[in-house]
Amino acid sequence: MRHSDERLLDSYSQTVSGVFQRSSSAVVNIEVQKGDAKGGGSGFVFTPDGFILTNSHVVHGAKRIRVTFIDGRRAEAQLVGDDPHTDLAVIRINLQNLNYVQLGDSHRIQVGQIAIAIGNPFGFQCTLTAGVISALGRSMRSQSGRLIEQVIQTDAALNPGNSGGPLFNSGAQVIGINTAVILPAQGICFAVPSSTAELIVTELLQYGRVTRGFIGIMGQNVVLPPGIVHVGKLPVESGISVYGIEPNSPADKAGLAVGDIIVGINDQLAAGIDDLHRLLTIHSVGHPYILTIIRQLEKTFVRIIPESRI
Repeated sequence: MRHSDERLLDSYSQTVSGVFQRSSSAVVNIEVQKGDAKGGGSGFVFTPDGFILTNSHVVHGAKRIRVTFIDGRRAEAQLVGDDPHTDLAVIRINLQNLNYVQLGDSHRIQVGQIAIAIGNPFGFQCTLTAGVISALGRSMRSQSGRLIEQVIQTDAALNPGNSGGPLFNSGAQVIGINTAVILPAQGICFAVPSSTAELIVTELLQYGRVTRGFIGIMGQNVVLPPGIVHVGKLPVESGISVYGIEPNSPADKAGLAVGDIIVGINDQLAAGIDDLHRLLTIHSVGHPYILTIIRQLEKTFVRIIPESRI
C-alpha cells in the first residue's frame, strides 16, 4: 500500500508541477493606479499578441495599468474593455509572440477533479495553489449587483491578489477566472467559468463593452397575494412590480404601466428581477417577447421588443 500511495502522490505532483511549468509564463501580475490609490491582481495572456484576461474589478477605472511576467519583464497595458456584470475585463500589452494559455470547456468539468490556480496573492508573484472543483452551478453577485451564473466553486486557496488569475484543469487549460473568496470561511472560492468568459471576451474584443437587452422599467420584487396566485392559476408566488417606466423605452411603447406585475417571459417564469436579467442578454435584442403580467388583479399579456443597452 505504501508504494502505491507514493506512486499516486508522485503522479499528482507531476500533474500539478506540469501545469505550472507549461502555464506560469503566461500569468501576469497586474498593478493599477486608481487616483491616489493603488491596487492589483492577476491575469493571463490568452493570445500570442498580448491580449490579457482579468477581472473587471481589478482594472475598472484605472488610470494606469502595468503587468509583470514571472521572468521580470514589465509592460504598460491598455484597457480594451470590461464588463462589471460578469467581473471580466480584457487588457492589452504591446508585445508579440508571447506564451499564452487556452480557454478550456467548463461545461465538461466535474466535481472532484483537480483545480489549479496561479496568481499573485498579496503580491507574492506566481503562487500556485491546488485543490478540487467543490461544486458547479453556483450563482454570485458581481459588484454591479447582477447575478453571475454557473460559477465554479473550488477549495484551491485564493487570496486578495489572485483576482483575475486562471483556474486550470489538469491539462493546463483555463476552466475559470478566479474572482472571489468567502471571508472568513476557508476553502470556499469562486471562479467565473470559461464558457462565460468566451462569450464576454468576444464582445469586448469587438466592441469594448457588452450589450444587453433593455426594456426600460424600474421594478422591484414583490410577493403576490394568495388570491391572485389562485385566480390567475400562476406557477409563481412572486413577481416584478413595475414602479417606473422610461419614456420612449420598449416598455413604454409596449403599453406597460406602473402597477403592472411581471410574472412570466415567454414560456419562462419571472419570479424576480434576477430572472429578468437572466433573459435580457445580447441575444434578446430585437426579438419579440411575450410578458405575462398581472394588471388590476387580472392576468394579461404584453408583446415587447428589447433594445440594446450597455
